[in-house]
Amino acid sequence: MSRDALAWCLVALAAIAVAAIAVLVVRNRALGRKKRQAEDSLTTQLNAAKSQLLQTQAELTKYQKEFDGTIREAEEASEESTKAVLKGSASFLQSLAAEQMTVLEQIQRKYGGDAVLGDLLEVTHANAQMQRKAQGIAVLCGAPVGRRSRPASVYDVVRSAQSQIRNFRRVEIRQQTGVALKASAVTPVALAVAELLDNAASFSQQDAPIDVTFQRIQNNLCIMIDDGGVGMNDEEKQRASELLSGDVVPRLSQLGNQPKFGFPLIGLLARQYGFRVDVTGDSRYGGVRAVVLLPEGLWTEEQPSPVEQEPVSIARVPESGTQSRPRTVNGLPKRASRQTPVAVASVDQEEQPPRTTEDSGRSSGRSLGALGALQRGTLSGRNLDSSPTEGSQDA
Repeated sequence: MSRDALAWCLVALAAIAVAAIAVLVVRNRALGRKKRQAEDSLTTQLNAAKSQLLQTQAELTKYQKEFDGTIREAEEASEESTKAVLKGSASFLQSLAAEQMTVLEQIQRKYGGDAVLGDLLEVTHANAQMQRKAQGIAVLCGAPVGRRSRPASVYDVVRSAQSQIRNFRRVEIRQQTGVALKASAVTPVALAVAELLDNAASFSQQDAPIDVTFQRIQNNLCIMIDDGGVGMNDEEKQRASELLSGDVVPRLSQLGNQPKFGFPLIGLLARQYGFRVDVTGDSRYGGVRAVVLLPEGLWTEEQPSPVEQEPVSIARVPESGTQSRPRTVNGLPKRASRQTPVAVASVDQEEQPPRTTEDSGRSSGRSLGALGALQRGTLSGRNLDSSPTEGSQDA
């Protein structure tokens, strides 16, 4: 009996186990179906959410592009407006400086005395610096540089640039050259070299020399400027190269509270007129060597003048000559068609030590002769034949 009861118990347990397994299988299948249904529902919802997210992102990208375009248009409009204002103001200042230069020249011709002439040359030099700054700002804002109708020697162009910086006495041109710049390149190269010389003088000691030399390399002419300044690190050289290449054109608002127009202006001129400027070299004095590389299309061999120009006298001109010129309602002489000068201020004037009464008598002749040569050189540089500056200079 006990064995039969045990067997029946085992059979009952087996049946219960089979029933439990069957129930579990059914329940697992039901749970699997529910799980698949829930997954399908979640997948559908996720796909819908993804689709909505993509649509939202597309709309956001569209709005972002429209916003960026609006901001860019506003910045460009603001930049153009600022440039227009600066261009008009700089052109007006340039016009006033040119009129002042004309008046100073007339005064120098009329009152050619020793002391008076020296003071007037200092005023003329300060006026030349103001005129260069105004011209640079105007050109950077879109004004034309101006054209000449005749070539000019590279030496005269560098002398012209030298005359337009404050510490011009520190600049020494080490050699002559038999090369002349073509008419279209005279004004932009003079303006670029003036900015480089001013930069060299500004970032070096007051007694440090600034040397200018010329060298032909293959079909190129190089104007090399060596200063004894503090030099530049690699980051500054890279930034300068970007600006001087003309590929990077910064906005006026990016030039700082005290705007530095020099390198952006040089880069603009280099890109427009086809020359190159490099400031990554080291000078013989441990400072910076700036190189202006002029391709052969911008220069030619200098031709000697068939007729030597008659020297300009500094003697007082008759007053009838000055009175015959038309005048404005305010009594100022009217300005005739202005010509683009190569030199706008003299660079020959040297500081003289104080003279005693004994020296004044025997040195007066030499002093007048030196001032006469100085005046003739200045006026002959200004009176080189050239066409009027492009664009109106009147405000």
